[in-house]
Amino acid sequence: MIPYSTVIFDLDGTLLDTLQDLADSTNYALALHKLPARSLDEVRRFVGNGVGLLIHRAVPEGTPEELEARCLADFRAHYLLNMENRTAPYAGVLELLDGLNQAGIKLAVVSNKFDGAVKGLCQTYFGDRVKVAIGESQGVARKPAPDTVLRALKELGAQPEEAVYVGDSEVDIQTARNSGLPCLSVSWGFRDAQFLTEQGAQQIISTPAELLALLTGEQNDESSRPHQGDL
Repeated sequence: MIPYSTVIFDLDGTLLDTLQDLADSTNYALALHKLPARSLDEVRRFVGNGVGLLIHRAVPEGTPEELEARCLADFRAHYLLNMENRTAPYAGVLELLDGLNQAGIKLAVVSNKFDGAVKGLCQTYFGDRVKVAIGESQGVARKPAPDTVLRALKELGAQPEEAVYVGDSEVDIQTARNSGLPCLSVSWGFRDAQFLTEQGAQQIISTPAELLALLTGEQNDESSRPHQGDL
C-alpha cells in the first residue's frame, strides 16, 4: 500500500537549486542603485517568503520604499531573463519525480516565487512530470498561508487526507501545518537538518532516493509515516 496518493512540493531548495541565480539577480538590482552586494549565504537566509521580502531583506535598513520598489522591479525583470543560467535540479530529483509518477502519485509544486517564474521553471526542468505548478499571484496569499496548497489539491482533484507536503524550510513546516497536511522536511536545500529540527521538523529526509522509498511505500511501516496530529 502506498502511503500517499498526492505529494505537494516546495520548489526552491527542494526540487531546484536556484540560489546562485537568485543571488545574481539580487546583486544586479542592488548594483543598479549603487547599493552594497549580498553574499550567497546572506541570500540563502533571505529566501523563502517571496521575492518582495527577499529584496526587502537585501536592501540596507532604512532604504526608502520607492527605491526598494525599483530594486524589486529590476530584480523581477532580470530574474525572468536569467533564472535558468545556473539553476538545476538537485541530484536525484528527476529520478524521484519519475518514480512517483510511475507509482501513480499526483504531484504539484507550490512556491512563493512569482507565478510566471514557477510555471516557467517547472516546464523547463520537469516537463510533464509535474502537472500543477502554482506561485505567487495577486489575490492569493503567500505561504505559510494554505491558499496555494489548497488550490493545488483542488486542481489535482486530490483529498487532503491523502496528501503530504515536502519542503526545505521553516516556511514549509508552517505551510504544511496551516494546510492540515503532514510535512516531510528535506535537508539538501537552503536549510540544514539542525535548523529544521529547531523549527519543529516532524521528519527529515536526507536524499531524494530516501524520499522516493518512503513515498512509494518501500519504507511503509506506520512509524515512518508522519501524522498531522503530531505537528
